Amino acid sequence: MLEKLVAEGTITDPKSPKGRLIQAAARLFRDKGYERTTVRDLAAEVGILSGSLFHHFKNKERILRAVMEEAILLNTESMKAALAEASSAEERVLALIKCELKSILGDTGAAMTVLVFEWRSLNEDSQKIILELRDIYEQMWLDALTEAKDEGLVVIDPFILRRLLTGALSWTVNWYDQDGDMDLDELARNALSLAIKS
Repeated sequence: MLEKLVAEGTITDPKSPKGRLIQAAARLFRDKGYERTTVRDLAAEVGILSGSLFHHFKNKERILRAVMEEAILLNTESMKAALAEASSAEERVLALIKCELKSILGDTGAAMTVLVFEWRSLNEDSQKIILELRDIYEQMWLDALTEAKDEGLVVIDPFILRRLLTGALSWTVNWYDQDGDMDLDELARNALSLAIKS
């Protein structure tokens, strides 16, 4: 998936200097906050001079936008692929839960946290772009939850359920041990039991 998106030019190669900068920025913006992270911090994290950052990005805000944009694009494509493999409403909800857990607990976890907490730091034009991408991502969730509700598998409003799932899934970063007894599939099935009537 990642290789295909890199080849298409949708996502920056994470091994490239620009890609390493985006990943470092995601970690720093998550750990220190966007406002407290300096251009010097970013440059030091990837081992370049501060001025070299502007070879890749116009300014620090553009780096923030890239962190968010690439995380949403990658995760949206992962969700589309997972939904294409699912054959029922319940499987579609489970597929989305797994995708979101993988994004939160995996390589895009820092970027997803930044997306949640720092999007207001973007300028108005960048906010519009990110919110449009987020709406596509969220609509996939709402479509799957609405289908499950129409089939009697979900008892509450899909929008409210999505908000509750967002909080529950996001919080796993604080307590879930990936090296523990419960693997990600089991965690996803437990989360599914919160959403779907048995």
